Parts: sequence; structure tokens; C-alpha cells
Amino acid sequence: MSSILSRSSKLLPSIINNILPASATTSAPTRLYSNNGVHKVTMIPGDGIGPELMYAVKQVFQSANVPVVFEEFWVSEVQDRCDDELIDNLVASVVRNKVALKGILATPTWYNVSDLQSVNMNIRKKIDLFANVVRVKSIEGIEIRHHGIDIAVVREQTEGEYSALEHEVVPGVVESLKIVTRVKSERIAKFAFDYATKHGRNKVTAIHKANIQKLADGMFLDCCIKVSKLYPKIEFNHMIVDNACMQLTSHPQQFDVMVMPNLYGNIIDNVCVGLVGGAGLVPGESYSSDVVVFETGARHAFSNAVGRNIANPTATLLSSANLLRHMNLKSHAELIEGAVNKVIIDKKVRTPDIGGHATMTEFTSAVINNLGRFDKLV
Repeated sequence: MSSILSRSSKLLPSIINNILPASATTSAPTRLYSNNGVHKVTMIPGDGIGPELMYAVKQVFQSANVPVVFEEFWVSEVQDRCDDELIDNLVASVVRNKVALKGILATPTWYNVSDLQSVNMNIRKKIDLFANVVRVKSIEGIEIRHHGIDIAVVREQTEGEYSALEHEVVPGVVESLKIVTRVKSERIAKFAFDYATKHGRNKVTAIHKANIQKLADGMFLDCCIKVSKLYPKIEFNHMIVDNACMQLTSHPQQFDVMVMPNLYGNIIDNVCVGLVGGAGLVPGESYSSDVVVFETGARHAFSNAVGRNIANPTATLLSSANLLRHMNLKSHAELIEGAVNKVIIDKKVRTPDIGGHATMTEFTSAVINNLGRFDKLV
């Protein structure tokens, strides 16, 4: 990583000087406060462009006088910063603070350089972040094929194909287990219907492959059908995952809330995010019963952009605004969200992913310049 940063020092002098703490292998609180009214948030910069995006968040928060301090944990599986003590300290911080802002933790592809159970999945299970929600909306100022999109993708993310239970039966034959339980299927189905109720949604669509995986996905679908009967005011239907992908690309406006198992959720998330402009634009969040972790909607580390100052910070900034809204810092959340939207609508400062030539630094500066007055915020 140091070689990458040194090659890009001319592009990112300020970012390079502020990204890495003195010791990146231990938790590094930016500053600890005990004053009333100042909130602690766990920050996990992650891999790839994650540290640069988190630096942009810090700049915006500082400019907007946001009463938040970060406890930073520089965890990375690909850079071998994932010992048990560090992970346990990270989990304890998230549980204590109840909220976290997280970058993408990249997972090595080959089993001989990492455990079958990824660090990312290990953290999810320790905190029990069972529900991932990605709110995908058409964004004013972004040219896309379909308009009027407003979909909430709800994904179960603690079991399924991500259970890391696989082995080689005989040379050349691998058996991989997909774990689906009734308890977790019912839990995510109820979460989806509760989400629809709370946010004034009218329909929930369960995504499955029960025609082929008759036991696993059949049980998931059965759970969704049974839970749907407890919510008579919300319309319910279900759709096979391959048809759902086709329907999304042809007529996405038909969907409202979508609920699905783990792997399908990862795929549908990315399809939906692509429909509204790409990975740099859409925020997301993951829920346990007590904790919310805010992150980007599409989970791509974008490692080939490290040090090039071309990443779009929109998704991460909107995630941070959602975090503030969750913490009841509504005025600060609306201030940051409004500034980001103003930059996009003006079409004057755009990163390469949305058809422009601006750097991430220039985009972040434009957001800061659009913050307006914040001295009366409460």
C-alpha cells in the first residue's frame, strides 16, 4: 500500500498525510470526548478507496460542525490486519456505540490466503447484522434509462451461501453447503414487512429459487408467505430470482420492497445500484437488534482507483448523513444530504463515474462549499 500511496503523492498530498494513523494495526480513536452532546461512532475505513472516502467524511463533518468523534479500526483481511484481539475490540466498540460507519472490507479470492469464513462475515455474525437494506432511488441530475425508481432491497446476510461450509469430497469435486434456517428466514421476512409498514410502503416481493432449491428456498418462501398474512394491508408477491433480474432491467418501477436470502441479495443490490447510476451513488445500512452499521450500497473496494483521487464520495457521504439522522442529528443530516444533492443537480463538479472530470477532492470541496450556514443547527 505504501508504494501505491507514494506514487500518487502528487495527487493526494493532504489525503495521504491524514489517512493512515501511526499504528494501523490497532484501534485508533481520533479523539475521545466525555462532554455531553458529543457522540462516539465506530469507523472502519476498510480496503481500497475506503480510507480516502472516510477522509472526505471527516472533512465534511468538520466543516459542518457535526458533534461526532470517531473510534477508528483499521481492519483488513488482504493486508493481514485482522487478528482476534483487533476484531474483538472492533466488535466491542460497535456494540458500545450502537452505530458505525464502514468502508468495504475486501475478501481474498483464493482459500490458501485466507480462512473460508471471511473477516467481513465474521464481524457480521459476531454483531448479528442480519438485515442489510439498500434504498435505491432515481437521483435528480443523474442521467439513467429508467426513472421513478424507488426500491428497498432487504437482504438476509448471516447464512445462505456465505456460511463458509465447503470441502473437497474427492480431488476435483467440491461440495458447498447453503444453510437456510426457518428462524432466520422468518426474522428477515418480518423485518421486511416491518420496514414496509414503518416507511409507508405498499408491497413486499420475496425473491427466491424455490423451483430448483425446493427445500432451502422453498422454506424461505414459505416463511415469507406465512409472515405476509400478519400484514393484510401490505400487498405480497414472490418472484424467481432470474426473472426478477430481467424484470428489474425492463420495468423496475413495479418493485417496492424486495426481500431475499444472502447471495440473491448481493446480486440484486448491484443490479439495482447500476440502474440508478452506479456504486458511487447509493448508500446502505446493516441492522442487528441493537446496532446499525452504515456503509455503501454496493460493496466494491475499487482497489484500482487507490491514490488516483477519482472515487465518487456520494454514497459514503449519504451513508454518513443517514447515520446522523439515525442518531437524531437531523439538521446536520439534512445539511450534508442537501449539499451533496445540490452538487449533483448543478452538474458542475462531477467525478468520472458520472460523466465528469473532477477529482474526489474537488467534489468534496464543492459539497463543503454548499453546506451554507450551520451555526443555528440543533
